[in-house]
Parts: sequence; C-alpha cells; structure tokens
Amino acid sequence: MKTELSILIPIYNACCTPLVEQLYHQAKSLRGLRFEIIVADDGSDREDTIAANKPINMLECCSYVLRDVNSGRAAIRNFLAGEARYEWLLFIDGDMSVVRNEFLADYLRCEDADVVCGGYKVGKGEKSNLRYRYEKDAEPRLMAQERRKRPYHDFHTSNFMIRRDLMLDHPFDEQFRRYGYEDVFFGKELRRADIRIAHIDNPVGFDTFEDNPHFVEKTEEGLQTLYEFRYKLRGYNGLLTFVGGIHIGLVRSTIRLWHRLFGSLERRWLCGRHPNLTIFKLYKLGYYLTLTLTKDN
Repeated sequence: MKTELSILIPIYNACCTPLVEQLYHQAKSLRGLRFEIIVADDGSDREDTIAANKPINMLECCSYVLRDVNSGRAAIRNFLAGEARYEWLLFIDGDMSVVRNEFLADYLRCEDADVVCGGYKVGKGEKSNLRYRYEKDAEPRLMAQERRKRPYHDFHTSNFMIRRDLMLDHPFDEQFRRYGYEDVFFGKELRRADIRIAHIDNPVGFDTFEDNPHFVEKTEEGLQTLYEFRYKLRGYNGLLTFVGGIHIGLVRSTIRLWHRLFGSLERRWLCGRHPNLTIFKLYKLGYYLTLTLTKDN
C-alpha cells in the first residue's frame, strides 16, 4: 500500500473547501500515510470564492495558493506537480465531491500501474440543464469496464493518480491555454511513451452543472481548441474522425449552410429551458465545420 500522496486540486472562480475537508478527513484516518493537499487557484477574480477558500490554509498539511494570472488548465496542473513533494500525485478537479468512504484507500491499494483513473459519477440535476443531460447521456461510458476498452482515449483529468516523476517527465502541453482537450492529448502522449493506464471504478461525484448559456460558450471555446490542435488530436476525437470521413464537398457545404441559416436558432434552443442533445450534436458539427471554412480562408 502506498504511503505518500500529494492531492492536487486546480480551481478557478470556485470554492473547493468542502472537497478539501472531505479529503483531509479521509487522509487523516489512514494510518501511516504522509500526505499534503495543495489547491492552486488559477488567477480567480471573484473575491467571494477567494475568501471562501482561504480557510484551507488552516488545515494541517493543506495549502491554498492564489496565482496572479490565469495560466490555463494545462499549466496549472504542471505547476501543482512541481509544487508537490510526495511520490504519488492525485489530481481532482475542484468542482467534484467525494462520494466513497474508501476513495483514497482504494487508490493507495493500486499497485499494478503508474497511472490510475478513477472516473466520475454524475449526480442529480435538472432535465432543463444541458450539461446535466449531456453527462447523463455519457454515463454508461463512464464505467471502468468501458473505459478499459480505450484506455488512452478515455483519459480524464477530473480524477487520476500518477507517479510524480512520470508527471514531471511528461507534463501537460501548455500550448493548450483555452478550454478543452489538454487531457485528450495527455492521454495520447502517455500511449506514445508506453505508460500503462489502469482504469478502476473509484469515482468522484460530479453534480455542479453550469447553466446552459455558459455551457454552450464553453463548448464553442472547446471546438476552437479542437480546431487549433486538430492535427495533434487526430485519431483521438470522434468529431474529428467524423468530419474527416466527409469526403464530399457538397455535404460539408450543406452542413455549413444549415448552420449559417439555423445555427443562431439552435443556439437559442440549447440555451433555453428545453435543450435537445440531437440539436447539440448538430450545432457542434455545424460550428466546427464553419470554423474550418472561416479560419482556412
């Protein structure tokens, strides 16, 4: 059983004090465990969340580090790895929650891999929330038995453990500054380095869902990231594979025309009270193909 663990939590404009307290009490209950919990705030500008996180510094072996500027999702994780001092690193997103009493213990018992992914479990939400409906639709694919079928493609940063030396040797690509896909490329790089990933059912809870307009905005930003790094991500994203399979120019033009005519209507629908996942997929396809036209010309 592992005896050293650095728990690393990147956040931005969010309060993660309850999460830290949950992890702290679990870690303290494990006899012989040397641990630390480091929260890195990536340049938050909301004074209320900053104030809500400062009590973390009052907990033994815990620290809250407020960074001056927003460096991006890849860079903040690399920063956390550099700050950590123990052999094993456990990365958890700050908007997650602990749902299992043996969460830390189960990670510490894993002995057969240098990277371990625990996954996440979708909590309660409203059907009027697009993010909730999107995550709920993906839920069957979140189980470890499904993730093991494509261990490198289904890598997520929300909840994973890695040896510190490996993380320092294979950091996240800091060219990924905007939202999205730094985790996908990290999984690809792990495969290239022949580093085995073990997928287990040791989820954190995901029950904080942004409102529909914000989720649509994040999706659009993610699609811009996907376009920017399309060559690096080739073979590791379903939308890229689908678009790459459209060899008839007329089909691409028709989808772009549809998006130009109806994209704004689809967006209003998705931001409203009755979002539809089929419309969401169509909107993403049209948005991405429009990017390929406007940016390539």
